[in-house]
Amino acid sequence: MTTDCLFCKMVSGQIKPNTVYEDDDMLVFKDINPQAPVHVLIIPKKHIATLNDLGQGDAQLIGKMFLKAVKIAKDSGVAESGFRIIMNCNADAGQSVFHVHLHLLGGRFLRWPPG
Repeated sequence: MTTDCLFCKMVSGQIKPNTVYEDDDMLVFKDINPQAPVHVLIIPKKHIATLNDLGQGDAQLIGKMFLKAVKIAKDSGVAESGFRIIMNCNADAGQSVFHVHLHLLGGRFLRWPPG
C-alpha cells in the first residue's frame, strides 16, 4: 500500500467509498462521476500502479477481478444488453489514479470509439 494513493486509502478505510462488494483481494465501489447508469470501479487491495507493473503472480488476481465484473454486470441487469470493462494504463490513456482498476459501465448504449 502507498500512503498517498487514493485507492489505497479506500482499502485501508481512511476514505469510505460507496462499496458494492469487498473480499480479501478486491474492493468494488460506485464511481463518484458515473458515465453510465451502472459505473463501478473494481480495484485490487494490493497496490499495483499500472498495467505495466503487473507480474506473473498477479494473473489470478486480475482474472478474479474480471470474473467479479461479469457477476456484477449480471446482478445489475446489464449483462444481456451489454456492458464495457475498461482498464486505462498511464496518463495518455486516461489513467488518473495510479492504482490498477477496472471500470465496469452499462445500462445505456456505449458508443465506439470511446475517445
